[in-house]
Amino acid sequence: MRLHCHGAFQIVVAVRGDLAMVDGAGTDHRGAALVVSPMAPHRILAAPNLITYFIEPHCLFADRLRQRYPVGIATAPDLAQLGEQDVADACRGPSRELDPRLVTALAMLTDGNISMSDLAAALAVSPQRLRALARRELGMPLTRWRIWARLRRAVEALQAGAPMAEAAVGAGFSDQAHFTRQMREMLGLTPTVVLQAMGDHRLRAT
Repeated sequence: MRLHCHGAFQIVVAVRGDLAMVDGAGTDHRGAALVVSPMAPHRILAAPNLITYFIEPHCLFADRLRQRYPVGIATAPDLAQLGEQDVADACRGPSRELDPRLVTALAMLTDGNISMSDLAAALAVSPQRLRALARRELGMPLTRWRIWARLRRAVEALQAGAPMAEAAVGAGFSDQAHFTRQMREMLGLTPTVVLQAMGDHRLRAT
């Protein structure tokens, strides 16, 4: 897997033994479970039987991850037994730490292809203020979250049976090639591989 970074928290759990990741500086991180913060460059070293959860930064579970783990890659032995229902329960509800306007902005970008100027107007803040909030509280620009949200919508369309090109354009990408490039950059994988993993119930987004 190539070096990449995504818009959500990532929790990776080894079904047996440990897993290994390499960060942007080339440092190895190993453990039964690892947490990666949003926009932290990393790659997972090849290993069988891994379960991956993506946790949106504006949900309640993300508050716990921000409080407990440092930015970057962190070992998380307390999450080694994490299950899908545990994640669903922990994510229930919006973040209580982030600015409410930012929580709303992320949710709106998740749901559709709204422009940044229209988003700021809907929240009654200036685009500059909204950008500053995202950089301060998320550590990434909202444009990166918009790409992440588009990737998720495209994958959901593929899961529903849409052709690749149709899923890409419907999610807001210019074409299938653009979708594939962004997927490689943010997940280190092609859309086909990601879809296979999700179909195999090993890659979950919450």
